Amino acid sequence: MRTVERPLVVGVDGSEPSLHALDWAVEEAVRRGTELRIVHGSTWGWYEGHGPSFGIDRTHVRQYAEHIAAQAVERAQRLAGAVKVTGQVLPQDPALALTQESREACAVVVGSRGRGEAAELLLGSVSLSVAAHAEVPVIVVRGAEKSRTGGHKRVVLGIDEADGSAPVVDFAFAAAARRGAAVRAVHAWRCPAHELPDFPQGAEIFEPHRRRAEALLGKSLRQHLETHRALVVRRDAIEGKPRSVLLNAAQTADLLVVGARRRNGHVGMQLGPVNHAVLHHSACPVAVVPHD
Repeated sequence: MRTVERPLVVGVDGSEPSLHALDWAVEEAVRRGTELRIVHGSTWGWYEGHGPSFGIDRTHVRQYAEHIAAQAVERAQRLAGAVKVTGQVLPQDPALALTQESREACAVVVGSRGRGEAAELLLGSVSLSVAAHAEVPVIVVRGAEKSRTGGHKRVVLGIDEADGSAPVVDFAFAAAARRGAAVRAVHAWRCPAHELPDFPQGAEIFEPHRRRAEALLGKSLRQHLETHRALVVRRDAIEGKPRSVLLNAAQTADLLVVGARRRNGHVGMQLGPVNHAVLHHSACPVAVVPHD
C-alpha cells in the first residue's frame, strides 16, 4: 500500500514574498504528489476576546484575513492540477500558527519577509522564528526568479559534520531527484596556520586538513550514493569560512540545504550563526532541516 505523505504547509499574508513562497510550494506539492495546506495566521482573534478594541472593526479584520486565504487558495488551484489545495485562517500569531501546523506537515514553506517588514530587512521575524522552531524542514523562499523556478538544475547541500547529517542528506538528495537536478555537496574547512599574518607555506601544513574534510564528505554521503545511483553528485571540500563558502555556492543553485542541530536553552531553541547567515543572505531558497 502506498504511503500518503503528510501535507505541505505554506504560510501566506498577501505580500509579494509570500506569493513567491506560495508559487514555490505549489510546484513542490505537485512534485511530491501531496496536499498543499495554505495557512494565514491572523491576530484578529485577539480582538474578539479582549477589550477595549480602540475602534478596530473586528468584522473587517476577520473578513480581510479570510480574503487573503481565499485569494491564495484560488491562485494555488490554478497551478496545482490534481493536487488537493486547502486553506485556513488561524486566529494566532503567524509564527506560532505555522510552528504548530508543522507537527502534522512534511515541511513548511515561508517567504523571506512579510507585509509588515521594511524592504531593507533581510529576513522577516516570522520566517526566522518558524525556521528556528518548526519540527520539520522549513524552506525560506528567497532569491531571483531563476533560482526560485529551478533554472540552475542544482541543489547545494551544506555538510558540517558526518554524525547526525543523514536527515539533511536525505532531504537534499530527494529534492534533487524530484527536480531532475544535480547535487553539489559542500564542506568548508579551515587550516589554522592560514589564520596567521605570515602563514607557513607548504602542502604538509594544509594537506591533513583537506584530507580530513574530504573524508568527512565521503562518510556523510557514502550510504546515500549507494541508494541514489542515478543522481549526479559533486563533492567539494573548500577551504574557507562556512558562511562564505555556502553563500558563494548558492549563487548558482535552486535550493540550498543546511542542517540545524537545535539547542535547548534558557531562551528556547536557536539556530547557529551559519544558519542565520544563509537565511539572511542566500541567493536561492534555503531549506533548514532539523537533526539530532
